[in-house]
Amino acid sequence: MIRRHCAYILASKRNGALYVGVTDDLVDCVLDHKCNLVAGITSQYAINQLVYFEWHRDLQAAMEREQAIRQMHRIWKLELIERQNPGWRDLYADISAASCHSVADARDSALKM
Repeated sequence: MIRRHCAYILASKRNGALYVGVTDDLVDCVLDHKCNLVAGITSQYAINQLVYFEWHRDLQAAMEREQAIRQMHRIWKLELIERQNPGWRDLYADISAASCHSVADARDSALKM
């Protein structure tokens, strides 16, 4: 199985606060941000909408791209998002059906066992 790594951008809203990250599990990573399971700036400013992502075959390439995006001027990041996602839709729905409620239900079930 090929493991795919991802550089991604989360936003609080259109043209709002941005967070750039890298992960090898985009679905779970974004869900953690949506459920405020990640302490820090993303939960403090409700930065939980997946507005941009790109896949990479290896971790090194994904990390290099993450750093390149982080170093971009803000306007360039906004243009990057606009090219792929002009409506600033939350792309999480495109990659998963999981929600914070399903995570809470699964945890509750596990605790009952």
